[in-house]
Amino acid sequence: MNSTLNADPAELAKFSELAHLWWDPESEFRPLHQINPLRLDWIDGQVGLSGKKVLDIGCGGGILSDSMARRGAHVVGIDLSTKALRVARLHALEANTPNVEYEEISAECMALARPGDFDVITCMEMLEHVPDPASVVQACATLVKPGGWVFFSTLNRSPKSFLFAVLGAEYLLRMLPKGTHEYAKFLRPSELAGHCRAASLNLEKTRGMEYNPITERYWLSEDTSVNYLFATRKP
Repeated sequence: MNSTLNADPAELAKFSELAHLWWDPESEFRPLHQINPLRLDWIDGQVGLSGKKVLDIGCGGGILSDSMARRGAHVVGIDLSTKALRVARLHALEANTPNVEYEEISAECMALARPGDFDVITCMEMLEHVPDPASVVQACATLVKPGGWVFFSTLNRSPKSFLFAVLGAEYLLRMLPKGTHEYAKFLRPSELAGHCRAASLNLEKTRGMEYNPITERYWLSEDTSVNYLFATRKP
Protein backbone atom coordinates (compact mmCIF):
# COMPACT_ATOMS: atom_id res chain seq x y z
CA MET A 1 0.00 0.00 0.00
CA ASN A 2 1.28 3.48 -0.85
CA SER A 3 2.02 5.24 2.44
CA THR A 4 0.82 8.56 1.03
CA LEU A 5 -2.49 7.12 -0.20
CA ASN A 6 -4.65 8.87 2.40
CA ALA A 7 -2.79 12.18 2.57
CA ASP A 8 -3.23 15.56 0.93
CA PRO A 9 0.14 16.73 -0.49
CA ALA A 10 -0.87 20.37 0.06
CA GLU A 11 -1.59 19.66 3.74
CA LEU A 12 1.78 17.94 4.18
CA ALA A 13 3.59 20.83 2.50
CA LYS A 14 1.76 23.37 4.65
CA PHE A 15 2.84 21.78 7.93
CA SER A 16 6.34 20.97 6.65
CA GLU A 17 6.94 24.67 6.03
CA LEU A 18 6.16 25.37 9.68
CA ALA A 19 8.01 22.38 11.10
CA HIS A 20 10.83 24.38 12.67
CA LEU A 21 8.29 26.25 14.81
CA TRP A 22 6.63 23.21 16.46
CA TRP A 23 8.32 23.65 19.83
CA ASP A 24 8.10 27.46 19.97
CA PRO A 25 5.15 28.09 22.35
CA GLU A 26 4.72 31.60 20.93
CA SER A 27 4.59 30.47 17.29
CA GLU A 28 1.68 29.39 15.11
CA PHE A 29 1.61 26.22 17.21
CA ARG A 30 0.82 28.13 20.38
CA PRO A 31 -2.79 26.80 20.50
CA LEU A 32 -1.47 23.21 20.47
CA HIS A 33 0.84 23.97 23.38
CA GLN A 34 -2.05 25.60 25.25
CA ILE A 35 -4.53 22.75 24.77
CA ASN A 36 -2.03 19.93 25.25
CA PRO A 37 -2.30 19.79 29.08
CA LEU A 38 -6.10 19.53 28.79
CA ARG A 39 -5.94 16.69 26.29
CA LEU A 40 -3.15 14.93 28.16
CA ASP A 41 -4.94 15.02 31.52
CA TRP A 42 -8.22 13.87 29.96
CA ILE A 43 -6.57 10.89 28.23
CA ASP A 44 -4.49 10.00 31.28
CA GLY A 45 -7.61 10.19 33.45
CA GLN A 46 -9.41 7.64 31.25
CA VAL A 47 -6.65 5.09 30.77
CA GLY A 48 -3.75 5.73 33.15
CA LEU A 49 -0.92 6.22 30.67
CA SER A 50 1.93 4.87 32.81
CA GLY A 51 3.14 1.57 31.39
CA LYS A 52 0.75 1.67 28.42
CA LYS A 53 1.81 1.10 24.83
CA VAL A 54 0.58 4.15 22.91
CA LEU A 55 0.44 5.10 19.23
CA ASP A 56 0.06 8.80 18.39
CA ILE A 57 -1.22 9.15 14.80
CA GLY A 58 -0.47 12.43 13.07
CA CYS A 59 2.02 13.32 15.81
CA GLY A 60 3.60 16.27 13.99
CA GLY A 61 6.47 17.68 16.02
CA GLY A 62 5.64 15.43 18.96
CA ILE A 63 3.95 17.76 21.46
CA LEU A 64 1.43 15.16 22.67
CA SER A 65 3.72 12.14 22.09
CA ASP A 66 6.45 13.68 24.23
CA SER A 67 4.11 14.56 27.08
CA MET A 68 2.52 11.07 27.12
CA ALA A 69 5.99 9.51 27.28
CA ARG A 70 6.75 11.74 30.26
CA ARG A 71 3.65 10.33 31.95
CA GLY A 72 5.23 6.89 31.72
CA ALA A 73 3.79 5.56 28.45
CA HIS A 74 5.81 3.80 25.77
CA VAL A 75 4.97 5.94 22.75
CA VAL A 76 5.31 5.58 19.00
CA GLY A 77 4.48 8.75 17.06
CA ILE A 78 3.75 8.49 13.35
CA ASP A 79 3.33 11.14 10.68
CA LEU A 80 3.92 11.64 6.96
CA SER A 81 5.78 14.96 7.34
CA THR A 82 9.51 14.22 7.21
CA LYS A 83 10.42 17.66 8.55
CA ALA A 84 8.02 17.50 11.49
CA LEU A 85 9.39 14.07 12.47
CA ARG A 86 12.94 15.40 12.37
CA VAL A 87 11.88 18.12 14.77
CA ALA A 88 10.15 15.56 17.03
CA ARG A 89 13.24 13.32 17.13
CA LEU A 90 15.55 16.27 17.79
CA HIS A 91 13.39 17.51 20.65
CA ALA A 92 13.24 14.05 22.23
CA LEU A 93 17.03 13.89 22.02
CA GLU A 94 17.59 17.37 23.45
CA ALA A 95 14.97 16.94 26.20
CA ASN A 96 16.14 13.39 26.95
CA THR A 97 12.54 12.14 26.71
CA PRO A 98 12.32 8.44 27.61
CA ASN A 99 10.35 5.76 25.76
CA VAL A 100 9.35 7.71 22.65
CA GLU A 101 10.14 6.92 19.01
CA TYR A 102 8.94 8.33 15.72
CA GLU A 103 8.24 6.71 12.37
CA GLU A 104 7.28 8.06 8.94
CA ILE A 105 4.35 5.84 8.01
CA SER A 106 0.61 6.17 7.43
CA ALA A 107 -1.98 4.85 9.85
CA GLU A 108 -3.18 2.40 7.22
CA CYS A 109 0.29 0.94 6.62
CA MET A 110 0.93 0.77 10.35
CA ALA A 111 -2.32 -1.19 10.73
CA LEU A 112 -1.05 -3.76 8.23
CA ALA A 113 2.28 -4.04 10.06
CA ARG A 114 1.17 -4.04 13.71
CA PRO A 115 -2.52 -4.97 14.13
CA GLY A 116 -3.76 -5.19 17.72
CA ASP A 117 -0.42 -4.02 19.06
CA PHE A 118 -1.36 -0.95 21.14
CA ASP A 119 -3.22 -0.30 24.39
CA VAL A 120 -4.06 3.28 23.45
CA ILE A 121 -4.32 5.17 20.15
CA THR A 122 -4.47 8.96 19.93
CA CYS A 123 -5.44 10.78 16.73
CA MET A 124 -5.69 14.47 17.56
CA GLU A 125 -6.40 17.37 15.19
CA MET A 126 -5.65 15.12 12.23
CA LEU A 127 -8.90 13.79 10.73
CA GLU A 128 -9.83 17.22 9.33
CA HIS A 129 -6.63 17.19 7.24
CA VAL A 130 -6.99 13.86 5.38
CA PRO A 131 -9.07 12.97 2.29
CA ASP A 132 -10.62 9.84 3.87
CA PRO A 133 -11.09 10.11 7.65
CA ALA A 134 -13.08 6.86 7.79
CA SER A 135 -9.98 4.99 6.58
CA VAL A 136 -7.95 6.43 9.48
CA VAL A 137 -10.65 5.50 12.00
CA GLN A 138 -10.68 1.94 10.67
CA ALA A 139 -6.87 1.79 10.91
CA CYS A 140 -7.09 2.93 14.54
CA ALA A 141 -9.58 0.16 15.29
CA THR A 142 -7.24 -2.39 13.70
CA LEU A 143 -4.19 -1.13 15.61
CA VAL A 144 -5.70 -1.13 19.10
CA LYS A 145 -5.96 -4.24 21.28
CA PRO A 146 -9.39 -5.59 22.31
CA GLY A 147 -10.41 -3.56 25.34
CA GLY A 148 -8.05 -0.75 24.30
CA TRP A 149 -8.89 2.91 23.88
CA VAL A 150 -8.86 5.19 20.82
CA PHE A 151 -9.02 8.97 21.32
CA PHE A 152 -9.94 11.45 18.59
CA SER A 153 -10.11 15.22 18.57
CA THR A 154 -11.27 17.27 15.61
CA LEU A 155 -13.42 20.21 14.55
CA ASN A 156 -17.18 20.23 14.15
CA ARG A 157 -18.59 21.41 10.81
CA SER A 158 -20.95 24.02 12.24
CA PRO A 159 -21.58 27.75 11.73
CA LYS A 160 -20.03 28.46 15.14
CA SER A 161 -16.95 26.45 14.20
CA PHE A 162 -16.55 28.38 10.95
CA LEU A 163 -16.83 31.63 12.87
CA PHE A 164 -14.43 30.68 15.67
CA ALA A 165 -11.95 28.20 14.15
CA VAL A 166 -11.61 29.70 10.68
CA LEU A 167 -12.58 33.39 10.64
CA GLY A 168 -11.69 34.03 14.28
CA ALA A 169 -8.54 31.98 14.76
CA GLU A 170 -7.02 32.49 11.30
CA TYR A 171 -8.17 35.94 10.19
CA LEU A 172 -9.20 38.03 13.19
CA LEU A 173 -7.03 36.81 16.07
CA ARG A 174 -4.30 35.42 13.76
CA MET A 175 -3.70 32.54 16.16
CA LEU A 176 -3.15 30.23 13.18
CA PRO A 177 -1.82 30.76 9.65
CA LYS A 178 -4.48 31.54 7.07
CA GLY A 179 -5.54 28.37 5.30
CA THR A 180 -4.69 26.07 8.22
CA HIS A 181 -8.18 24.59 8.10
CA GLU A 182 -10.52 23.72 5.27
CA TYR A 183 -14.07 24.02 6.59
CA ALA A 184 -15.50 21.42 4.20
CA LYS A 185 -13.25 18.77 5.80
CA PHE A 186 -14.56 19.38 9.32
CA LEU A 187 -16.49 16.44 10.80
CA ARG A 188 -19.77 16.64 12.67
CA PRO A 189 -19.80 14.48 15.81
CA SER A 190 -22.55 12.37 14.24
CA GLU A 191 -20.32 11.68 11.23
CA LEU A 192 -17.32 10.70 13.35
CA ALA A 193 -19.60 8.54 15.52
CA GLY A 194 -20.75 6.79 12.34
CA HIS A 195 -17.17 6.09 11.30
CA CYS A 196 -16.50 4.69 14.78
CA ARG A 197 -19.54 2.41 14.65
CA ALA A 198 -18.52 1.15 11.22
CA ALA A 199 -15.08 0.32 12.66
CA SER A 200 -16.62 -1.41 15.72
CA LEU A 201 -15.39 1.22 18.18
CA ASN A 202 -17.77 2.01 21.03
CA LEU A 203 -18.13 5.69 21.87
CA GLU A 204 -17.62 5.98 25.65
CA LYS A 205 -17.27 9.72 26.29
CA THR A 206 -17.48 13.00 24.41
CA ARG A 207 -16.10 16.37 25.48
CA GLY A 208 -16.04 19.79 23.88
CA MET A 209 -13.23 22.29 24.08
CA GLU A 210 -13.89 26.01 24.48
CA TYR A 211 -11.69 29.10 24.27
CA ASN A 212 -11.99 32.62 25.65
CA PRO A 213 -9.97 35.02 23.43
CA ILE A 214 -9.93 37.69 26.15
CA THR A 215 -8.45 35.53 28.93
CA GLU A 216 -6.74 33.20 26.39
CA ARG A 217 -7.98 30.26 28.44
CA TYR A 218 -9.08 26.84 27.15
CA TRP A 219 -11.28 24.42 29.04
CA LEU A 220 -13.23 21.20 28.49
CA SER A 221 -17.03 21.34 28.56
CA GLU A 222 -20.18 19.73 27.19
CA ASP A 223 -20.21 22.13 24.21
CA THR A 224 -19.06 20.20 21.11
CA SER A 225 -20.02 22.88 18.59
CA VAL A 226 -16.39 23.82 17.73
CA ASN A 227 -13.60 21.51 18.98
CA TYR A 228 -14.54 18.14 20.43
CA LEU A 229 -12.92 14.95 21.72
CA PHE A 230 -14.10 11.34 21.52
CA ALA A 231 -13.02 8.52 23.82
CA THR A 232 -13.82 5.20 22.13
CA ARG A 233 -13.11 1.62 23.06
CA LYS A 234 -12.68 -1.61 21.13
CA PRO A 235 -14.86 -4.46 22.47
